[in-house]
Amino acid sequence: MHILGIDIAKAKFDVCLLGEIEPQRHQFANTPAGFEQLAAWLKEQGVEQVHACMEATNIYYEALAYTLVEQGQKVSVVNPLQIKAFRESRLRRTKNDRQDAWLIALFCQQQAPPAWRPLTPAQRTLQALVRHWDTLEQDHRQQSNRLDSCRDEAVAASLRRIIALLEAEMKTVEAQIQTHIDQHPDLKNQHDLLLSIPGYGAKTVAKLMGNLPHLAEYASAKEAAADVGLTPLEFQSGQSILGKPRLSKMGKARLRKSLYFPAMVALRYNPIIRALGERLEARGKAKMVIIGAAMRKLIHLAYGVLKNNRPFDPNYAQ
Repeated sequence: MHILGIDIAKAKFDVCLLGEIEPQRHQFANTPAGFEQLAAWLKEQGVEQVHACMEATNIYYEALAYTLVEQGQKVSVVNPLQIKAFRESRLRRTKNDRQDAWLIALFCQQQAPPAWRPLTPAQRTLQALVRHWDTLEQDHRQQSNRLDSCRDEAVAASLRRIIALLEAEMKTVEAQIQTHIDQHPDLKNQHDLLLSIPGYGAKTVAKLMGNLPHLAEYASAKEAAADVGLTPLEFQSGQSILGKPRLSKMGKARLRKSLYFPAMVALRYNPIIRALGERLEARGKAKMVIIGAAMRKLIHLAYGVLKNNRPFDPNYAQ
């Protein structure tokens, strides 16, 4: 099987096909027409099967990834930080699209990343609705902040109308999300399992399902927490350099932010997380460290109930 590295952007993508003699490179538009041209180009190279590898760059990779899977190709979608670390390990200073496509191909050849698993149509719709909901909430915060500092009544009146429209649309999308979940038994089962965990509300559960659709399929709860950027990052060298541990924040930022207030609720009403908070407080840990640990524990508990397909049980460990 040939290796195909893909460096993808909003409008175009560069590819590097590792051949027996030298790499073959090309550039295509990130459109359905460009995808067809890629398939034709591969045929011209005498290639039928490839292991294509690309970075999870925003949402720009998704259409191409789904197209390649539908064509029967093996596809891997990797965290951009993995490619960055791979580049640094090779002491590469040059960064451009052609070089990146080659580096991604080389990474794929040497590291053999696992195959990407596409979402089901129901999961894709839920993910799209959750993303839209997140965008509406972000716009609502921005306009509300503008209104708070506005001193002109004509502008303020306009901002209030915009905010009212955004609030109405947020309620509509929220209802669409719940209806969509209720209409699909698999999603409904996951939703009910997650909602059994004290600290999680319906909004947070929907965001968790939209951002981590394959949560139960991670190798471990720790790996899932790392994907959200909730694992501790230590900074230590020898005996003289010892920094304070902090959250890595290398992951799904919007989901991480949405867990902040649920973690505070869980510290009061979830017996497992409350006990965790009390232990950390007794050890003199700062408030933000305790909240971060509670956020991480919420992901661990979510992983556990989905992995075991059973509701939250505070006595499960015993």
